[in-house]
Amino acid sequence: MSEPAPIRLAVVGLGLIGGSLARALREAGVVATISGYDRDPAQVQAALALGVIDRAGVDAADAVRDADVAVIAVPVLATASALAACKPGLSARTIVTDVGSTKQSVLAAVRSVFGEVPARFVAAHPIAGTEKSGVANALPGLFRNHRLILTPHATQDAEALATVERLWAATGARVVKMEAARHDAIFAATSHLPHLLAYSFVDMLDQLEGADADIFPNAGGGFRDFTRIASSSPRMWHDILRANAEPVAALLKKQIDELSRLHGMIERGDWEAMHAVFERARAARERHLTRIE
Repeated sequence: MSEPAPIRLAVVGLGLIGGSLARALREAGVVATISGYDRDPAQVQAALALGVIDRAGVDAADAVRDADVAVIAVPVLATASALAACKPGLSARTIVTDVGSTKQSVLAAVRSVFGEVPARFVAAHPIAGTEKSGVANALPGLFRNHRLILTPHATQDAEALATVERLWAATGARVVKMEAARHDAIFAATSHLPHLLAYSFVDMLDQLEGADADIFPNAGGGFRDFTRIASSSPRMWHDILRANAEPVAALLKKQIDELSRLHGMIERGDWEAMHAVFERARAARERHLTRIE
């Protein structure tokens, strides 16, 4: 069987993820041309200068016109406006996909623009990134050996789904499929809540007396590891948490209850109970995570 012909790719949103996908697909040799658009002219100029895209659209519709696959790589709360801007340039055959961290909100945004979820829309979420942002930080190997989640919908076109799966596989990602609501519940626990806690913890410390003079200057490697994700884009994570608020709020309540329980152990001097918590947590992390690190 012959290899599929290289595709004409369009990327709307030339940040870390959109830029890294463009670079990875070019390096893999599966794209013929790459057009792009971003509301920030500086990102467009950087993408052209770095060779991430071949052509810049004058607007989103122009960027996706004639594309085989259009990737919407914008913050999740901007999905509807980006799709509306692309809509005049989309043909019936264009495969449209996204990279959003929440899937139910993305599907709702798609319905708000098109009146339904088109068969050739493919919802996707790459489980990769760094605390850096912007197309200048795009990396062709960003997705290698990381999961890529596809959440097929009720009217999903099989050929469109297979095409998007093939493109992500070409980046080195490990593609898995799940239902959108399950996706959002999982990532509320493993990504969205941890970012909320990191931001909150750093903000709390910054308000303590001696933060500048004593606390942060004496922070070690453990502190840096724990708080690294608080250097991520505040706007992006604000949007993600807002888009997935209900499951995050439910988990945050559980976390608050757990912290209150630990606080009680300290006040009572119940160090054996605290040690047991630490032992269970260490064993759980070793059991679940060391095999995939």
